[in-house]
Amino acid sequence: MSHGKIREDKTCLNCGHQVEERFCPHCGQENIESRHPFYYLFTHFIEDFTHYDGQFWGTFKNLMFKPGALTTTYLEGKRQKFVPPVKLYIFVSFITFFVFAIFPLMHFNFNSKNDSEGSGKITIFDRMKTLDSKKIIDSIKAKRVQTQEDSAAVKSLSVLPDSAKIDDLEQAFEMDKKIDHDVQYGGYKTRKSYDSALAKNPSALDFIQKPLAHKFFELKERGVTKAEIAKSLTETSFHNLPKALFIYLPLFAFFLWIFHSKKKWWYFDHGVFTLHYFSFLLLNILFVFLLVKLASLTNIWFINTILYLVLSALLIYIMGYFFIAHRRVYHTHGLISFIIGGILFTLNFFTFMILVVGLALVSFLMIH
Repeated sequence: MSHGKIREDKTCLNCGHQVEERFCPHCGQENIESRHPFYYLFTHFIEDFTHYDGQFWGTFKNLMFKPGALTTTYLEGKRQKFVPPVKLYIFVSFITFFVFAIFPLMHFNFNSKNDSEGSGKITIFDRMKTLDSKKIIDSIKAKRVQTQEDSAAVKSLSVLPDSAKIDDLEQAFEMDKKIDHDVQYGGYKTRKSYDSALAKNPSALDFIQKPLAHKFFELKERGVTKAEIAKSLTETSFHNLPKALFIYLPLFAFFLWIFHSKKKWWYFDHGVFTLHYFSFLLLNILFVFLLVKLASLTNIWFINTILYLVLSALLIYIMGYFFIAHRRVYHTHGLISFIIGGILFTLNFFTFMILVVGLALVSFLMIH
């Protein structure tokens, strides 16, 4: 409840009806003074969302620890007890992407070797080189008796690239360099040669390939560096991700609609389940991100061990949450629910990957 001062005038400012107590019986507006300090704009938003009556915290608790409870309660018609699904998704989405905007998701130093030596910064490739896998493997093989753990370690370390491969990779990632003149797109070095070949041999996928090729040649001709491309691509993809998730919501609900009874479950019901599930995913993606960030800030092995154990448990819980929520909401038999859940999970995973690839292509075309 708001702590605003009640107006002496009992006429509602919104609808003109008489207000006997604090709230108007006709429209529900609170009859308090309309002019407030500036900070009230922010405190009122928090009050309105949390309600101080436990609505928000009850929603949060059920969303996190009772898979499917919010959806079941909402579909039963009990809609004043918890935060509405759309409002919950918008709020969680806003908080998640706001935190991502403040703290960068990834920060790798891909500077060239000369730049790193001059600035004293250690690049990601320098860190890779510090682990001399060849020497470790040789020391293990020098043992007279090798245990099963030694054999597993040799197999794992054999996968790591040697110094020569790291040098090649480092050269490829010299982000301060422009796209080389010899770099080709589909075997063509210039836009003119590409368009000429395209006119002679048209393809059904030209509507996708042609814009990408033109953008590539445009960036090449402008002399844009790899670092500028990577930065612009990352920023554009980040700004497009909330839109992509919002677009995917009805598609996720559509897949649920396909695999369940059309008489018992309406598309609306699947939409409610989808909003709650995506709110859970976004919230836990935020928690995973914060745990990883926290682990990167401390070098105390004991604390890092605890953090990574919590992180591992959280990732397992995220994977299993969908199956638990799906069974509780749709009341299907355990084995049938698991099979349907597995199909839906796999189908949505590959469909979303296609959406992510499409998002990357669109982001590339939007580079300026």
